[in-house]
Amino acid sequence: MGTMITTFAELRLNEQILSGVESLGFAEPTPVQAQAIPLVLEGRDLVASAQTGTGKTAAFVLPVLQLIAGSATGGRPSATEAAAETLDAAPNTGGKGADAEQAPRTRRRRRRRADAGIPAAEASTAGGYGPFALVVTPTRELAQQIECVTSAVCEKTGQRAVIVIGGTRFDRQLKDLARGCDLLVATPGRLIDLMERKVVDLSQVRILVLDEADRMLDMGFWPSIRRIMRSLPKKRQTLLFSATIPPSIKSTIDAMLHDPAYVEIARIGETASTVEERLCPVTQGQKVLLLRDILGADGTGRDGALDRVLVFCRTKQRVDDVRRALAAAGIEAAEMHADRTQKARIKALERFREGKVQVLVATDIMSRGIDVSGIDAVINFDVPLDPEDYVHRIGRTGRAGATGRAYTFVAPDELTPLREIEYFTGKLIPLWDQPGFSYDEHRIIPSSARSAVRPKRMMFSGSKMRGRGPSRGFGRR
Repeated sequence: MGTMITTFAELRLNEQILSGVESLGFAEPTPVQAQAIPLVLEGRDLVASAQTGTGKTAAFVLPVLQLIAGSATGGRPSATEAAAETLDAAPNTGGKGADAEQAPRTRRRRRRRADAGIPAAEASTAGGYGPFALVVTPTRELAQQIECVTSAVCEKTGQRAVIVIGGTRFDRQLKDLARGCDLLVATPGRLIDLMERKVVDLSQVRILVLDEADRMLDMGFWPSIRRIMRSLPKKRQTLLFSATIPPSIKSTIDAMLHDPAYVEIARIGETASTVEERLCPVTQGQKVLLLRDILGADGTGRDGALDRVLVFCRTKQRVDDVRRALAAAGIEAAEMHADRTQKARIKALERFREGKVQVLVATDIMSRGIDVSGIDAVINFDVPLDPEDYVHRIGRTGRAGATGRAYTFVAPDELTPLREIEYFTGKLIPLWDQPGFSYDEHRIIPSSARSAVRPKRMMFSGSKMRGRGPSRGFGRR
């Protein structure tokens, strides 16, 4: 872009959207917002990657709501307009105009809602409108974070957004869908459940957004995403947003998008400069002791106060074990993982956000859905197996220009995933020891002379090596 954009008004957002921006308290667009919003408004397919905490949610919510405002194409009213109309008048239009076309479609959707058990009173106000835009995201917490932004803007635009996520009651979501919506925010599992009940119709979706696209397109979520996409119109605008867009999903992106524009605020694997990274070599048996010492020492000010700490573990069982170990040491902590009920997860996050507990212990899937300001430090109790998860984890601190710390506990059996992280980020994590802590002599300290560049593997050539025995050639790098 030729000139630097310093205000949201320069991004060609309308007055209603700008009013929503003001209510959100945004002063000026972040780099990803400044670059992505004009491209989305142009109708381009888009792949955008930027570090966590850089405003990616608003980068797609604002232009998407503007593009679908009033559902201008095809003569369809918006969901809010539809809810205000008396739909029973549609069958007696004399066969003229859009109303005549809408009448049989309305009756069909009413029948589907009746089959799904939605009361007739609710079905009568549904109107069969929307959603006109669909946002799919991997976690419930991230969906709720997106809802916070959309609801603030929709209050100014008069549009209606609905969120459907697992772990919550179906009846409320059925009622919300029956009223119609302009924008739908969903997690894949719950959306497919609703599709199977035939209570959500995606045939009018004009814009699809995949948030945390790297996760949505990997093998875990891809079957669900592929099924959802088969229910969407082939002619649509598709937007992919994530902190990382790895090369492994490039072929999938090429098949999904048409001539996409690319916005890359940070190179693949780049971590925020506001985060001080620390590598802590330790044995598995001493991890809890080291965690307690860091929390206790920092709490007394020896290494700077840590009032809000996020601890990541590899499994749900590890999360439970670490929380219990901290409780035994007199450190109250909350826990978040997929086996916890949605009510319990919300409560844990609220307690952490309000400062009622110092520590929140969570699994990797939570690394993409936790939006809490003022996290002083992230502690990787276990080294993540996926290098991209490392970037997402430590991105929970040092947000919005603030500084933060990221500790990574590495045991001898975790050196391989550690090296994968350093190859991915292209830099070494600085070694760091907790002052005064008595380390086990069996810990392994990575060499300070190690390289962040992956070594090239030499291919074995049978014709040159044949008959020379194993002593020549093998083992050389």
